[in-house]
Amino acid sequence: MFRKQRMSRLLQITCSAMLIAAVPLAATAQQRARESLNFQSDKPLEIQGDRLEVLEEGRVNVLTGNVSVVQGPNLLRSAKMTVYFASGSNPRESTTGNNIERIEVEGGVYVKSEKQVATGDRGTYNMNTEVLELSGKEVVLTEGENVIVGCKLVIRGRNGQATLESCKNNATGGRVKMLITPPDRNAQ
Repeated sequence: MFRKQRMSRLLQITCSAMLIAAVPLAATAQQRARESLNFQSDKPLEIQGDRLEVLEEGRVNVLTGNVSVVQGPNLLRSAKMTVYFASGSNPRESTTGNNIERIEVEGGVYVKSEKQVATGDRGTYNMNTEVLELSGKEVVLTEGENVIVGCKLVIRGRNGQATLESCKNNATGGRVKMLITPPDRNAQ
């Protein structure tokens, strides 16, 4: 009986230590999400697609088929992208994103930075506020072996806040799932 209680206590201590160790790792993953998955309005953007439709006197551009946006190390891909330019701006005057108001994407959304990859069904990026929202049936954020899964990822580039909301009414019971792999302390 005493041995069984001792083993139970050891298991509790071990689980507690693992949970305590995971909290800083989760915070680090959130910090890196803020820093990495962020486009900037003052940097050049390369936008490509199979088809371009120009609407509202050039203020709205709709790209379809193998759409991609590249800015430095950041890449965004989707099946469809709608680019909204600021009122009174001429989309042809600048190669930077400073005249773009927001970008909406849908269909197999993939966002990649140097260290992270995020996927979802649809997303929006507000160039003025630098807020990225990615949502869908399942939003997955990965960095190395670390994986966080939910249904809505919001990254606020200016104030550094990142949140991932759970998937309500699904098989996971409406919870955010995380797999955090501690760094190999022997590798340096």
